[in-house]
Amino acid sequence: MASLDKPEIGTTTVKWRFPAMHPEGRKYVLIALALTLLSWFLWDVLTWPMLGLTVWVAAFFRDPVRVTPAGDDLVVAPADGLITMIQRVPVPPELAGEDGLGNGELERVSIFMSVFDVHVNRTAIPGTIKRVVYISGKFLNADLDKASEENERQHILVEGSDGRRVGFTQIAGLVARRIVTFVKPGDIVATGQRVGLIRFGSRVDVYLPPDVTCQVTLGQRSVAGETVIGRVGGRTVTGIEQ
Repeated sequence: MASLDKPEIGTTTVKWRFPAMHPEGRKYVLIALALTLLSWFLWDVLTWPMLGLTVWVAAFFRDPVRVTPAGDDLVVAPADGLITMIQRVPVPPELAGEDGLGNGELERVSIFMSVFDVHVNRTAIPGTIKRVVYISGKFLNADLDKASEENERQHILVEGSDGRRVGFTQIAGLVARRIVTFVKPGDIVATGQRVGLIRFGSRVDVYLPPDVTCQVTLGQRSVAGETVIGRVGGRTVTGIEQ
């Protein structure tokens, strides 16, 4: 008999289902519903706009199922959104060092999440969480380059079983005011596993190891846990800012 977790090819069909809402969003949906009911009693002209806001809040916290590509040589996107920057930059101090990403420059892929994107973030490779470093800061537009150094942010470093390390940074944006973490140092994670989320509109930077070549281009949209953004020894694509 085929396992439900590992169905045999050709024997099982996959059906679309409405994305579930992450538990983190339940209280916000309840608040929005309460305000909707209040507007219905006090000023009914606001009822429909508030109902629309409630639907948007529920959609913002959606947590769809993702199918992660198999391959030990892959680095997958940790976030949904638009690839806005691909450039070589110095490694952030919080991710640097001999037990981190080193002290030189690495290729950074920046993914901007609008308020309409899924905001649940996922790990780029399987392995062990080595660092989780939170830094308070400003709330500049997350699309700005300096947001990676000045905004509220959280660095996560993952080390694979082969010793390869990938770091990524969750950056709060102009509207975002909270970075939520699901993991801690020492946790073992699978590729595409949920590691956190950011409320409400933000950015995630991924630092690719030296032996990993970028597989995305500027202006491309990524899907967390599914889009391959880097491949060990892969072919370099265009659109990289030097």
